[in-house]
Amino acid sequence: MSTTPRLTALDALHRSLGATMTDFAGWDMPLRYASERDEHNAVRTKAGLFDLSHMGEITVTGPQAAALLDYALVGNIGGVAVGRARYTMICQEDGGILDDLIVYRLGETEYMVVANASNAQTVLDALTERAAGFDAAVRDDRDAYALIAVQGPESPGILKSLTDADLDGLKYYAGLPGTVAGVPALIARTGYTGEDGFELFVEPQHAEKLWRALTEAGEPVGLVACGLSCRDTLRLEAGMPLYGHELTTSLTPFDAGLGRVVKFEKEGDFVGRAALEAAAERAAANPPRKLVGLIAEGRRVPRAGMSVVAAGQVIGEITSGAPSPTLGKPIAIAYVDAAHAAPGSEGVGVDIRGTHEPYEVVALPFYKRQK
Repeated sequence: MSTTPRLTALDALHRSLGATMTDFAGWDMPLRYASERDEHNAVRTKAGLFDLSHMGEITVTGPQAAALLDYALVGNIGGVAVGRARYTMICQEDGGILDDLIVYRLGETEYMVVANASNAQTVLDALTERAAGFDAAVRDDRDAYALIAVQGPESPGILKSLTDADLDGLKYYAGLPGTVAGVPALIARTGYTGEDGFELFVEPQHAEKLWRALTEAGEPVGLVACGLSCRDTLRLEAGMPLYGHELTTSLTPFDAGLGRVVKFEKEGDFVGRAALEAAAERAAANPPRKLVGLIAEGRRVPRAGMSVVAAGQVIGEITSGAPSPTLGKPIAIAYVDAAHAAPGSEGVGVDIRGTHEPYEVVALPFYKRQK
């Protein structure tokens, strides 16, 4: 395996903007450009521009593309209308989560599966293996796309100034082909920030032109370039899971409180069905741990792996934690014993280097945008 990080089509541009770069899932990606707090606040109040070209695009085509995806994934993918998208997961036979995905139906017999960068090869391998016996082809399209996202309350206005596409008619979790700043793009109304926004899939050679056009169109309303650091605090506030933290192969979608993505009512078998039916029964009867939000009463920041405690006993584990620019306090997502998972549960704390810091248990998300 090569240890040289992969570069996105916008790499030189990020460096010219003074970005602090970091290795993320084998890609050299911008962590921040200036202040991650300012970048975070820009997305919440104005708009932010992200390079997400590290995400893994996998195209599935053919007469049995829908049947393959219904078998390979836990969702009802055949039921997704052309032009719409679905949040779903791919699981192991034992029900463990291999990745969470967004699947776009581009045509009657064409889908695009978007995997997390860290899992793209795993997902590609699993889909390829599961395609045996189906009249469908699985294609690695990671090099065919650059992905640019514009997120925040000003994003619809910014994009409207650059496209004739019907953005008003574009629903959340939908995608349509169009032209943005003269660049052919798949325009998707999805995102990972808790704000309204768009993700633009384009050919890598057009990425810089599109980025510059969006920057220029967004400048009057306060759009700023944003790195992965603020993307993490934005998704954390929005209560959105991150693979490797809230989602792992040792957890099922039911353990993660996301059993709704598993569609037992769809026709036919799918990978992990039996294990997931058992997991659903366990979760309904006696969930061992639940995913909750924690808000600090003090200033010390919790980090993944720290223990959640009550009455001197370990009752859970932090999966993600950071200072929340919107709440002005440290926050965390954690798996905690069901007995302590109710919002307002008394006496819950986090063991931060030997000190039990008091935390309030809350329902997720921490932040919900006003429609």
